[in-house]
Amino acid sequence: MSTSGTVDRAFRSALYDTGDDTLDTGASLLAADPAADAELARRGEDLVASAWQRGWQPADVVRVVRRELDETHARLAGSLICAQALRDGRVRGARWEAQVAGLPTSEAAARADRFSYATAVLELYRLLLRLPALEPLDEAAGAGEPPGGRERKPESRMLGRIRALLAKAEATGFPEEAEALSAKAQELMARHSVDEALLAARAAVTEGPDAVRIGVDPPYEQAKAVLLDAVAAANHCRAVWNEAFGFSTVVGFASDLEAVELLYTSLLVQATGAMTRAEAAQRAGGRKRTKTFRQSFLAAYAHRVGVRLAAAAAEVPVGEDLLPVLASREVAVGERMDRLFPETTTTRLRGVSDAAGWEEGSRAADAAQVRGRKRLP
Repeated sequence: MSTSGTVDRAFRSALYDTGDDTLDTGASLLAADPAADAELARRGEDLVASAWQRGWQPADVVRVVRRELDETHARLAGSLICAQALRDGRVRGARWEAQVAGLPTSEAAARADRFSYATAVLELYRLLLRLPALEPLDEAAGAGEPPGGRERKPESRMLGRIRALLAKAEATGFPEEAEALSAKAQELMARHSVDEALLAARAAVTEGPDAVRIGVDPPYEQAKAVLLDAVAAANHCRAVWNEAFGFSTVVGFASDLEAVELLYTSLLVQATGAMTRAEAAQRAGGRKRTKTFRQSFLAAYAHRVGVRLAAAAAEVPVGEDLLPVLASREVAVGERMDRLFPETTTTRLRGVSDAAGWEEGSRAADAAQVRGRKRLP
């Protein structure tokens, strides 16, 4: 039998029927025919390319594979994506290339045995085959631009300063210092956004808003999605959470999106550290903390930080000549959001019933409050 025929039989057995017996049959066929490996890999690359056509991006695929399967399958997916990128050869933009560069991969020499390897591959292909269509983020791709989005400009000195401030806020063990550093970072973000809008207006730049997907990982995804929404709103962006696939799509102008990714990641680190310290204090007092405590803590943290972020952003002065520019950018973001998501629904935050968790989360958010401050000495 030809190698193509072996793969066809394995696929008929394993991919179009979800039973374990059929999976074993397909894996046995592949394990018995080492010559079929190249054809099997090529078919996998085709499945990956099909996922791109349905709106998925490299980080999205690996994220859903981790959620639905495990790290072994995620590494197999990363290897497939990297191989497909080499075979494809298309330039897809800096953000896409950065996603590919950060993927986990699996060495062929690390395979435990042929049957186990074939089973894992077919499980991965089952998932890839059933991926639904997502909202296409690359609006300009149909007009001849690379489907990976516009090229990123080199990071500005301002964003470099923001990144450094947030790194210090994450590293410090002193709440007051973390508060001051986070506050300064949000102040610089707001000023940076205003500066970018002014430069675009003066240069008559017509570039529209972008869209990115940011992972919202378990546990406590709801509270984390609320936090990301608050960070997005404070930085002139809008977010929609996809609970099923573990990400939020954030729409905004490029410099604002960079600020959102930076601040959200930093606040998650700070919240986790604060929650760990709060739990230790609760245990020292003889009170057992639960999942409900942690969910309530993060929900309160997200709510309180959102208030602080909005206040900090509002304190940045904006000249009257720039108000129409900012208003037009807000309209552009709203229009792009409406095109991507003509219908959205709201969901109620579940599991927020622990008063101590809410109180501790609010206190931690106050310690990380983001309000305009004088320059640090």
